[in-house]
Order: sequence, then C-alpha cells, then structure tokens
Amino acid sequence: MQLFKLKTKLHEFDTFAEFAKEFSLGEKDLVITNEFLFDPFMKPHGLSCHFVMQEKYGSGEPSDEMINRIFEDIRLIDYNRVIAIGGGTVIDISKLFVLQGVRNVTDAFDRKIPIIKDKQLVIIPTTCGTGSEVTNISIAELKSKHTKLGLADDALLADDAVLIPEFLKNLPFRFYSASAIDALIHAVESYVSPRATPYSQLFSKEAIRISLDIFRNIAQQGEEYRFERLRDMLIASNYAGIAFGNAGVGAVHALSYPLGGTCHVPHGEANYQFFTKVFKAYQQKNPTGSIKESNQILAESLNVSTYNVYEQLDSVLERMLAKKPLREYGMTEANIDGFTTNVLETQQRLLANNYAPFTDEEIREIYSFLY
Repeated sequence: MQLFKLKTKLHEFDTFAEFAKEFSLGEKDLVITNEFLFDPFMKPHGLSCHFVMQEKYGSGEPSDEMINRIFEDIRLIDYNRVIAIGGGTVIDISKLFVLQGVRNVTDAFDRKIPIIKDKQLVIIPTTCGTGSEVTNISIAELKSKHTKLGLADDALLADDAVLIPEFLKNLPFRFYSASAIDALIHAVESYVSPRATPYSQLFSKEAIRISLDIFRNIAQQGEEYRFERLRDMLIASNYAGIAFGNAGVGAVHALSYPLGGTCHVPHGEANYQFFTKVFKAYQQKNPTGSIKESNQILAESLNVSTYNVYEQLDSVLERMLAKKPLREYGMTEANIDGFTTNVLETQQRLLANNYAPFTDEEIREIYSFLY
C-alpha cells in the first residue's frame, strides 16, 4: 500500500520578479495567465515568453470549448515549458498543455488518446484554495456531457510549484473566501477518505487548523485581517492539496459538479453549498470512524463542542460567504433527478472516496434538501 507521494518540488518567493530571475523565463516558455495579473506583475519585466490570456477564450470555469480554442491558437508555438500563473481555471487548463498529441481535449478526458507528458510544468497559484499546484488532476466542463469531469494522471503533476503571497493581495474578498473555504473542504474530505493515511492526515489536520484560525479571526476582526495571513492561507491551501492529492475527495465534490457544470457556479462556492450537509449524512451513517477524529479537530479549531460542530462551522463560514438555496443559482426542481443520475453516471471516481457509501435516494435527498 502506498502511504504518501509528493513528486512536485516546492518553492517560495516574495515577488514574481524573484521567481522570473531564478527560473530564467524566456522564449521557450508558454505562460498561461490572466491580463489582470499580467499587467501589474509580468508586463513591467519585458519577458520574451509566449503569453496566453485565458479570459480571451471564455469566462468562468474551464471548458472543452475554451481549451480547444487555445490549442488551436498555439499549435505553431515552439515551447518546452508551461508556466501557469492563476487560479483554478488557469491551472486546470495549463496541465493539459504539457500533454503529447492533444487536438481535442475531450479525447484526453475520455482517455481515447495516451496521456503522455512531453513538456515541463510550473504552477503558481494566485488564489488560496485549489491546491492544484500539487495534484495530478485537471477538471473541466465538458459541455457535450453537461457536467464537469476530472482527468487524473501523474502526467499532469507539476514539476515545480511556486508560492508567491503577493499575488493574493489583489484578490477580492468574495473570491478569497470561496477559494479558502474550498481548501478547508479539501482538507476535511481527504481526512475521512478511505484512502487517507497517517501521512496525508498530517497535512489535512494542519490545513484545517490554519484555515479555521484565519476564518475565526476574519469573523471577529473583519475581512481586512486576511492580509495579515496571506502566506499562511496559501500554505494551508498547499497542505490541503498535498492531502487530497494523496487521499482524494468524495461526495462534496461529486455532488457539486453538476451544479457547477449546469448553473456555472464557481467551483469553491459550489462545494461550499454541499459541505456540511454531506458530512451530517456521513455522521449519521457512521459516527465512530475517522469522522469522529475530524469532528474533534474541527471542534478544537473552532473552540466549540463536537455536539453541534457543523452548525458552529456553518456560522463561521457564513461570515466569509453566504450560503444560498440551490434554486437561487438557477437549479430547477427537475434537476434534482437529473443531477442525481449525472453524479452516479459520471462521478464514480469521486464516490469511491466517500467516507460512507450513499444510495441513489440519499444523494437525491441531499439535492432536495438544499434546493
């Protein structure tokens, strides 16, 4: 049994300028980023890299259409290293550009072509939630299938992950909150995963502890407090990524994907809607396993009793980001059955990581309750 792996080298710099010098950025580099990051951080340095601005190919979460348009535009560019500088969308897209022979990205997600890496990959996260800089997963909306799917393969692992806290300074509070809560969810889901080990749980536990300490202080002192802890939150997100890269995530993510794919809800916010409801269902089904330990970690981090830990957790998270009924995102009552079927048909990779198995009816009940 494999206990732990981390193939990616980790680096930290105070500024992008320090990174650019250390990594000798140049004309053989394909940099995928956003214009709002390029203008203040990259443009002043006059780098000879090939820059791709993700938002020129579509807004929101990554999709097969967006990725294929980028592939078409860069097909004649000669590059040997991909550098992703952005949030989850940029990172998930960038992982696919290190693969050999991709013309239609759907073929990769359907594994109709060999998944072979032939470029180096460097990832710099500019949000504090995905942890994707240390995972082997790329997630995209496949519009023909009306859902999001994940491609998980070690060919997608970054060679280098780089943490630069200055990138978080301009992140609006709503996006900070959604991504930071997503990091917490990664940590808690991976802690109770059947694939968790004592090694992955070390990273989960510390990510939970750091995240909730920051969230509690934000709730007490206001959103400006986050600027005092940018490095800490970036590290917590990275810890959570390391944990779920080893142990995986489960039903929270699985149930969120149809909502994200159909109603275009950002990934972290979609996960948040299902988080505590899924864990209450887990608790009811099997209260004596690793969820008992995770509840204790949550309770200690929140300085509350385990008796009503999820209500207390919701109270803190609500100060960060309001939770809404799913219908307010555009979900319809008819989607309850459709989403349930979609999860069962397309998300078995994630459902295999559930702390406790869910029946079709239990999944349907969660959607109905949150609707």
